[in-house]
Amino acid sequence: MSDAHASHDGGNHGSVKSYVIGLILSLVLTIIPFWMVMSGGFSNMAIVVTISIMAILQVLVQLIMFMHLDFKTEEGWNAGSFIFTALILVILVGGSLWIMQNLHANMMLGG
Repeated sequence: MSDAHASHDGGNHGSVKSYVIGLILSLVLTIIPFWMVMSGGFSNMAIVVTISIMAILQVLVQLIMFMHLDFKTEEGWNAGSFIFTALILVILVGGSLWIMQNLHANMMLGG
């Protein structure tokens, strides 16, 4: 008997091994930035960069291990939708940061 289970629509669910690996990776990717913040021995920039990198890796682990996103199924629709979602997030987050930085710079000129 296989660890992978077939769903009603013919797709495969993940194996217990992939879920355990995903859980361990998620815990590690959460503990590292938490430890950095709690230890207090790192610069603010190092903490922000580490949290950002770990957050991106956390999203990838969640998508691959738990949501079973792969770029081989459904004739590329998974890949296309993932790339579109990532593009929208980059535009949204990047635009928000750009606006906030611009507002901060303009507000500091008068003060």
